[in-house]
Amino acid sequence: MYNWSVHSLVIKSLHVRAFRNLARLDVEWGERFNIIAGDNGHGKTNLLEALYVVSTSKSFRTSKVDELVGHHAALASVRATVCEDGEARVQSVGLKPGSRSVKIDGKRPPTLAAFAVRSPVVVFHPGELSLSMGSSQGRRRLLDRTSLYATAQSMADLDAYARAIRARQRILEDRGAHAPELFDWETLAVRHALAVMEHRACAAKLLSAHAVSAFSRIAAPDLSFEIGYAPSAPRESTEYAAELSKFRNRDLARGSASIGPHRDELSLSLNGRPARGFASQGQHRAITLSLKSAEIEAIGYARGVRPILLLDDVSSELDRDRTAALFSFLRELRGQVFLTTNRPELIVTGDDLSERREFLIAQGALVRTL
Repeated sequence: MYNWSVHSLVIKSLHVRAFRNLARLDVEWGERFNIIAGDNGHGKTNLLEALYVVSTSKSFRTSKVDELVGHHAALASVRATVCEDGEARVQSVGLKPGSRSVKIDGKRPPTLAAFAVRSPVVVFHPGELSLSMGSSQGRRRLLDRTSLYATAQSMADLDAYARAIRARQRILEDRGAHAPELFDWETLAVRHALAVMEHRACAAKLLSAHAVSAFSRIAAPDLSFEIGYAPSAPRESTEYAAELSKFRNRDLARGSASIGPHRDELSLSLNGRPARGFASQGQHRAITLSLKSAEIEAIGYARGVRPILLLDDVSSELDRDRTAALFSFLRELRGQVFLTTNRPELIVTGDDLSERREFLIAQGALVRTL
């Protein structure tokens, strides 16, 4: 585990202005465990979200930039000093309703994807405890996040596919199933969909090796865990295009394409049976921990740095065995970790207090307590 050669990656400082309820915040972080305590509703999750935004340009909670800008503020900003293998850089994200701007050392990166892969972060929040039992959308996002670090082109292919399949649907609705321009849009959709499938298949293979190993450490030893990529469309272009053409009337009636990457699945099974229907609550949580462990390893392997880990009060949602497995995993990880909690005394990070910093957040204001 974690035997690949990687550089260290830490967020040294963070400066937040008018981000949700964080009006003004300036903080220096520790290189290992940063524990943020506070009552619900005071900004713990907002702070983790700010860390995620300054690392990726996106939120893990919403796709609407407007929601990130504080009440009565015209714009928000998040700036961080990031140190990778001893070399420091400054990353910043400016936010205003309807737009965002990103910079690294004062310069705009060529693409948002180029910005997103510079400082890898993996977030784990209570909502992700449904990763194995929830809808397929969360598992597709896991595949796409992993794909992005393996090849930045994956985001461009996914965006191009989405545009093409939306254009096809608009034409179906405006001009019907026999509109001549449908052929060209379907050809474009197939081209990018096949590329997305290839990216996701590679990501699933990388995740599988790590997740199966992690599951064997977390769950009962007599359980067999398997992961597989299950595309919803044929992986041969002629057959795929023929099916899109055949399903035009059905897609017109249902309002979306019947097949394609937007309907892919990451299949999860225990002892040969679908986990979603047969796994217990504890087994689902073991699967989720295993998938997050695999995401960290896969991204670290692809990017060559230890991803920063953000955990939003997940220990309160886990049973004792899963919590012990989680903190054992965190101590083994050796990267920078940010945790939020209502009870910092229950967060077990080891005997070395020099590796631990504690903070208290109240009404959006942060103070260091240890």
